[in-house]
Amino acid sequence: MFLVIRVRGTTGVIKNIADTLDMLRLNRISHAVLVEENPSYEGMLQKAKDYITWGEIDAETLAAVIARRGRLSGNVKVSDEYVAENTDYDNIEELAKALINSDVKLADVGIKPVFRLHPPRKGYEDIRLSVNEGGSLGYRGEEINNLAKRML
Repeated sequence: MFLVIRVRGTTGVIKNIADTLDMLRLNRISHAVLVEENPSYEGMLQKAKDYITWGEIDAETLAAVIARRGRLSGNVKVSDEYVAENTDYDNIEELAKALINSDVKLADVGIKPVFRLHPPRKGYEDIRLSVNEGGSLGYRGEEINNLAKRML
C-alpha cells in the first residue's frame, strides 16, 4: 500500500498530468491518498512523479494518519469507538493493519479517501528535485513514514 502526497501546486501543469492527479484525488498541495500497489496505479504515479511523492506506509504511521487526519462524512473525526461499532475491528490500529494487507478499503469503512495534511515541519527539501537529487519528489520508499509524521 502506497501513501501518495501532493507536493507541488497547479500552476503550469500539463493537462494529461493534471487529469492523472485528479484521478488520484490529489487536488491540492499536502493532500494524501492511499493507493494499492498494482501496475495501473504505478503507471499513474510515474506519470505524475514531478508533482507528488510516494512510498510504502507502515501500519503504525497509517494508524496515526487515520486517527489525526481521517474524516467521516460531515467532517467528523474517526475514533476508536466508531471503528469498533461500524467495522469488524476493535480499534484504529487493527484497521490500519487490515488496510495495509488489503483486507478492507477506506470506502467500506466510511472514511473519506483524502487526508488533508499540514505542510511538513521544517519544510520540504526542494520541490523541484527528485528524492535521489536531494529533493522531495518521486518515490521515497520507507522514508514516506517520516514525511507523513512531520505533516500530522
